[in-house]
Amino acid sequence: MELLKVDTLEQAREKLMQAVGDGWLTTCEVPVVEALDRVLAEDIYGELDIPCFRRSMVDGYAVQAKDTMGAGESIPVFLQVIEDVAIGTRACSTIGPGTCAYVPTGGMIPEGADSCVMVEYCEQFDEDHIAVSQSVSSGRHVVEAGEDSRKGALLLKKGTRLRPQEIGALAAEGLTCVMVYEPLKISIISTGDELTAPGEELQEGKIYDINTYALAALAKKHGFMVSNTRTVPDVYDALRSAILEAKDESDIVVISGGSSKGKKDMTALLVDELSDPGVFTHGLALKPGKPTILGLDQKSRTLMLGLPGHPVAAMAVFEMLPVWLKRQQEGEQEKLPVPAVLNGNVPGTPGRKMLLFVELTKTPEGYLASPVFGKSGLMSTMTRADGYAVVELNQEGLKTGDRIWVQVF
Repeated sequence: MELLKVDTLEQAREKLMQAVGDGWLTTCEVPVVEALDRVLAEDIYGELDIPCFRRSMVDGYAVQAKDTMGAGESIPVFLQVIEDVAIGTRACSTIGPGTCAYVPTGGMIPEGADSCVMVEYCEQFDEDHIAVSQSVSSGRHVVEAGEDSRKGALLLKKGTRLRPQEIGALAAEGLTCVMVYEPLKISIISTGDELTAPGEELQEGKIYDINTYALAALAKKHGFMVSNTRTVPDVYDALRSAILEAKDESDIVVISGGSSKGKKDMTALLVDELSDPGVFTHGLALKPGKPTILGLDQKSRTLMLGLPGHPVAAMAVFEMLPVWLKRQQEGEQEKLPVPAVLNGNVPGTPGRKMLLFVELTKTPEGYLASPVFGKSGLMSTMTRADGYAVVELNQEGLKTGDRIWVQVF
């Protein structure tokens, strides 16, 4: 195995897709009320015309629009009220010339009516007649049957992440359950003799464990199920045991630290030993994120991911690889970036794609992106940033005034 013979991000992603292949994800049926933030595993087609009948958008009177032509406050039109439609009941009358029916908001429009006049523009004239002081056009304040969605039409695409509005659309169809992707199970192993759990006494030369908490939170944010987290010292047998246990309970095993070329960096050796075919990428042409390891155990179909120890690099690579892979497998669309104008000069990184972290400021002309420079071991680099832009491989750099696309966190 030749260490740190780097792949470009595109090459690593292609290898990832080939390694896991089709059918890596599994599906399950869940109640619609529990499907928020899950990703659809099937296309959903309309089973009904929505709405199923013509409805009024306002509290008012269903009329024939031609009867209201020329109506105004000084010259009202007088119409006979032939029905009072109750909400949730069928309209029984047929509206003809000179007649109308009261319809509450959401109520059924009687046959023959093609528009509604708001009640504010109608006044009771006598027991059976109203005076209408507004002219309306055909279709005014009326929702036609099937105007929201048609029976048999594609309602939601496979790969759609279900937001509250999609939950509402499913409920409108009367659906109680929906097929979604099962969340990928992920185990996170943080390595290092220097790591101390938050809450414990911090001894000299030690640091609090950042990666376990940051990566677990990032995984949950993107819909992974964190099955376990472990912190292990830089001891071969301890890391070997942790990887073996994690492989049995996870779809993805993440090991942060121990991925660069140093005497205690044993992650790649263990991934090769404990999986088959083992490591297929060791080194990524990405800044931050060069010391990245990718491997696969084909028998258990477990993806092995060795991340840099520095928190910023670890989080960036997690976004670029497993989060990207999950979206590709589920068919979910990438989040749309926002355009911004760069406020500062940025040198390029020869031979590597670079993630430029930026802070966004809203101006009357749009967003201004100020570079956030910082070392990959400093969490302030991430906490100050609103998102990142990509400086392409071998691009000389960017300068003040350049327009960039920012992927917002």
